[in-house]
Amino acid sequence: MLLRDPVHLVSPRAVPYWTVRALPLWIIVLAAELLWLSSPRDHFFVRVVVPALTVVLAAAHLIVMPRWRFRVHRWEVTSTAVYTQSGWLRQERRIAPLSRVQTVDTERGPLEQLFMLANVTVTTASAAGPLRIHGLDSATAEALVAELTEVTSHSQGDAT
Repeated sequence: MLLRDPVHLVSPRAVPYWTVRALPLWIIVLAAELLWLSSPRDHFFVRVVVPALTVVLAAAHLIVMPRWRFRVHRWEVTSTAVYTQSGWLRQERRIAPLSRVQTVDTERGPLEQLFMLANVTVTTASAAGPLRIHGLDSATAEALVAELTEVTSHSQGDAT
């Protein structure tokens, strides 16, 4: 059997969500730098170059990271297993047989609710921990939870 990428991408709304979620860190870093660099003892060159470099790095991160994550984050449910793929610099692919699924949960934080997104967590009898699918459209997440609940209720395994 050849391994392939899971079929489904997360919601396109995950891109602006991941961008907005990363923005506060860069604002804090830039504000701290500007406070530090406002002291008269620093050279003009440092006062200009350090914030400029931070703005360039922040812009690159805020432009590249969400789009890269969108291309990597995938998921799929087949008749036998749940497949997830996530990350951007450090990528992870997880596969869990449906017979090992113990619980299926949905989570939506305030910012995710604003973007109409949800996360699905599939807890298994694995020492590696649960499978997480981030950035799903809320309706897709609810349908996925309903599907997994239905499919796993018919499983002959004991999920251990």
